[in-house]
Amino acid sequence: MHLGLSVTYALALASGVLATPSAQLDPRQTPWKSTVITSHAEPWAFAFLPDNRILLTERRGNLRIVDPTAKTTGSITGVPAVAYGGQGGLHDVALHPKYAENSIIYLSYAESGTGGAGGAVARAKLTLTASGGSLSGLEVIWRHSQRASGGLQFACRLLFDKEGALWISSGEINQMTPSQSMTSNLGKVIRLYDNGTAYAGNPFASQGAVQAQIWSLGHRNPLGIDWDAEGRLWEVEMGPMGGDELNLILPGKNYGWPLVSMGRHYDGRTIPAHSTRPEFEPPKAYWVPVISPGGMIIYKGDLFPNFKGNAIIAGLSSQSIVRATITGDTAKEAQRVSMGKRMRGIREDKEGAIWVIEDGNNGRLMKLTPN
Repeated sequence: MHLGLSVTYALALASGVLATPSAQLDPRQTPWKSTVITSHAEPWAFAFLPDNRILLTERRGNLRIVDPTAKTTGSITGVPAVAYGGQGGLHDVALHPKYAENSIIYLSYAESGTGGAGGAVARAKLTLTASGGSLSGLEVIWRHSQRASGGLQFACRLLFDKEGALWISSGEINQMTPSQSMTSNLGKVIRLYDNGTAYAGNPFASQGAVQAQIWSLGHRNPLGIDWDAEGRLWEVEMGPMGGDELNLILPGKNYGWPLVSMGRHYDGRTIPAHSTRPEFEPPKAYWVPVISPGGMIIYKGDLFPNFKGNAIIAGLSSQSIVRATITGDTAKEAQRVSMGKRMRGIREDKEGAIWVIEDGNNGRLMKLTPN
């Protein structure tokens, strides 16, 4: 939902980091050509396997395997039951850093329980066949510390770092206040060992079991995380009614939600701007009206040399791919390419091609290569 450009827009201009929408490009001017690989029912995320096939999640609880050469799709059995509804279901998929040795993959998803639904992360061994595969030894290694009804804002993107730590972008399931609570892991960026235990050296490690998981706090619906070439973690999250954010994630920092935002509540209530609370870490760029980020990469390849080091964001309500340049610790929107569909996820392959998935029924998996 887009926000009327009134008081909030004035506040945005005053802060000087508004990501002003760039001009929409004519399709003939787009920087890539799109090759459709397959179509899926509500795809959410995907990951590349060493044999060049692709694991892809569908929100109703299906894990697919895609052969991009043959453009065929198979099924993986043994997926955990998911709480499908609202924004919940089967979410992200990631390979263990030593997947080639142990065949372990990770899934994030919404699960039902007392009080409603919450996010969870499980790992399992993947056994592949020529046309499909199965999961075995499924183990839940992390859960949201509370649940809620409504099925909103789970997030739970997964990312590994060079040391093998597992990072989780934990949404606040539309509860708002837990983002500021140090006894809740909602609305946080989480750093764990691959078995789900809290990583040694986390900034709040001495404060308790939940606190030991937390790397940063004050997040709303963080739907994209990735590393830049310097090893810094960037995160993109949906704001409320306006105020989507691109953040540089630093240890122990508080990003302010729901106490500050460049948007406002859906019922029209205003939220203090970041400039009113300097103790909170402000975004490096934000969007009023929203772009509704569904996923993000920091581009590292060579196929699109002008993109190197940029944040490439899949936009849902904006139906676009948004490119933001990053210079030092600043960022701004540089380009917006209309895709004509809600864009849910984005990845870069080892050759530097960009792959994206559309949201919703018949969402297409597409490979983007230079024009």
